[in-house]
Amino acid sequence: MAAIALACPVTASLLRPARLQAEEAPVRLAPIEAANTTRDVRIDPMRPVRLSASERTRLYEQAARDAEPLERQAMQLRRLAQLLRPAVVHIDAKKPLQKPKSGKVTEEEAGSGVVAEIAGRPVVLTNRHVIHRAELTDIRVRLDDGRELRPVRLWSDPGTDLAVLEVEDDDLEMARLAPPDTVQIGDTVLAIGSPFGLAHSVTLGIVSAKGRRDLELGDGAVRFQDFIQTDAAINPGNSGGPLVNLRGEVVGINTAIASNSGGSEGIGFAIPVSMVTFVARQLVEQGTVTRAYLGVSLDKNFSARSAHRLGMVRPVGARVEGVTKGAPADLAGIRPDDVILEFNGRAVEDDDHLMSIVSMTPVDSEVDIVLFRNRERVTLRLCVACRRDFEP
Repeated sequence: MAAIALACPVTASLLRPARLQAEEAPVRLAPIEAANTTRDVRIDPMRPVRLSASERTRLYEQAARDAEPLERQAMQLRRLAQLLRPAVVHIDAKKPLQKPKSGKVTEEEAGSGVVAEIAGRPVVLTNRHVIHRAELTDIRVRLDDGRELRPVRLWSDPGTDLAVLEVEDDDLEMARLAPPDTVQIGDTVLAIGSPFGLAHSVTLGIVSAKGRRDLELGDGAVRFQDFIQTDAAINPGNSGGPLVNLRGEVVGINTAIASNSGGSEGIGFAIPVSMVTFVARQLVEQGTVTRAYLGVSLDKNFSARSAHRLGMVRPVGARVEGVTKGAPADLAGIRPDDVILEFNGRAVEDDDHLMSIVSMTPVDSEVDIVLFRNRERVTLRLCVACRRDFEP
């Protein structure tokens, strides 16, 4: 068994009382330091990935350099807004209700428009459906500076849903119209108007597609279609406002949206400026629109099966189903099952496209038509007639 030994014995001389002796020097006090235990330490787990002050400064400088080209683009958009806002108008129209209810016999409709020069006159371009059924005295045109004008004359075209208002004022800012057929898919565009009554709102997007021609609009009176499709936000109230390119030129008149909610879902439609100028000029100069007439009925369901029967690889162009007796097509020798591939130098995509091209051809013009007949391309020349001579 191991021996048990006591620790060093305590002698009397080593013992001190608990109280401080008067003759002894005072004991110096020091603050008690917190215990450095692992349990009390708080650690920032993201500290290793946070930026230091110098790193943040460097990134701010880099962001400023990289922002310069983007800011130049933004500056261009600001310029366009400054240029176009004075030329864009808000339109209010009071109309009789077609079916009065609860004693109410009128309704207010708001839309947009753009001031432009047509046939040497300053006019307001807008959509027909914005002012349709309203009397001149019930239409108000409000400018960007707050002035209100009353139109002195109104022309409209149901076939394209375009309307022209003549206003009298010596101090009007006019927008520039783009050259015809210059807008391309992918181009950046701005839509300006009064969505939900919020006048002179500007939205940005691109041209998503061209040549939309089979839209079901209103009462079906809009027969002549060739719409530009855009994802620039267009909402109720934008109708009649301009679609503008990066040069500040009007490339279209905003007209319709495809929407399940009633608001913008990124699919809007604008009448191209080529159709706008063709229609507006005739309205201002002669009060009505005269359109050319070919005199064919077309296959709206031209299928691959029909194309193969005619010896074509695929359906392209417009297949003739019938010919109006005495019409230009009849006099030129066009017959059923001919497929019209080109009209006046333009390739024909389908039946709606041919209808649009013919409608914008000056009456009495001589044009060349390329047909597919008996597995060959055949070229004919004819003179288009006036549509009113054949249709009511």
